[in-house]
Amino acid sequence: MSQIDDKEAHLKARLQEILKTHSLEYELRFIANMSSELLIDASTCAAALMKLMNDLEQPTQIQSKDPKSPASANKNTSSLTIKMVRYRLNVGSEHAINIEQIKETLIEESGVDKNNINNINIQKNYTLIELPDEMPPDIFLHLKSVEINQCKLDIKRLKPRNNKRRGNNHFRRNRKPDTNHNQTQTVN
Repeated sequence: MSQIDDKEAHLKARLQEILKTHSLEYELRFIANMSSELLIDASTCAAALMKLMNDLEQPTQIQSKDPKSPASANKNTSSLTIKMVRYRLNVGSEHAINIEQIKETLIEESGVDKNNINNINIQKNYTLIELPDEMPPDIFLHLKSVEINQCKLDIKRLKPRNNKRRGNNHFRRNRKPDTNHNQTQTVN
């Protein structure tokens, strides 16, 4: 069996598993809307999406002029660098969630690759997580209403902090106490 046949058999098995275990209502609506907007049939739209997903899964290749170099020997040594963005989910440990539940939900509901879900930090009533930048707006809106353990994710994109400190605390640290400030002045 060739490598292409193996890949097709693996894909077929994954599709059968998804068809058995998942509701595809959102995906069907998405395909119908996209094909309507693009004025193409649903099969062509699905084929284009499959091509897009294959392109996103393929690592970038570093071509070396030296055929004996490690980069030429193993073309998977370098991978596409994806810009990550920090998000806040409105669920935390008090909602009886764990990292696996979060990952499974995000994979199922948004289609994000499990390797692109990073730095999950579960707090008492919220979770911080890094996901790839440029999340499509419809997926982002959908994730706002998705629930884990009957609690909405209510996902929010966090602004980068740019290494700024909060408040004016950095001014106070190096300032010497003002001795005149605590004394009362008398006016003659």
